[in-house]
Amino acid sequence: MPKIIRDRQLVDDNWQIQRDAEAEPLTPSETQPVLIQVDEWQGAPYTAPWLASHTELNEQLADRLKSATLIAIDFPDFNDGRGYTLCRQLRERYQFKGEIRAIGDVLQDQLYYMSRVGFTSFAIREDKDPEEALQGLNTFSVRYQAAQDEATPLFRKRWEAST
Repeated sequence: MPKIIRDRQLVDDNWQIQRDAEAEPLTPSETQPVLIQVDEWQGAPYTAPWLASHTELNEQLADRLKSATLIAIDFPDFNDGRGYTLCRQLRERYQFKGEIRAIGDVLQDQLYYMSRVGFTSFAIREDKDPEEALQGLNTFSVRYQAAQDEATPLFRKRWEAST
């Protein structure tokens, strides 16, 4: 069974991904739930939506996604940064509190930054070692900017400590 990183730990991943809407549909079950492209997702049991990087988030879509316990965001290429924006919008604008997973071309170098915008789980690219990639979450020990994981920027903390 493949491994993913969830909440900074390596865990088994039993989710299947239905990438091709034209292919025979995967059958979701309690032991093998299915990620389905958001346009096809109807909120059926043991399913969750995945968003393509070019997805346009709006109030109507965000309202549909509120019932999902997991939303996956696809990175078709490691240099496509639109998934970061989707995640941040889900967290900040639409107040999504559930699991947001990065899927696709996800590499160790991206994990720290992905976690800063609100990703909570990561399906590392198949040809990479998820145990090694886990170290990517500890790349930096000090955060200068405010983000999803740290609301107060470093300069404000220093200023508050000095007053």
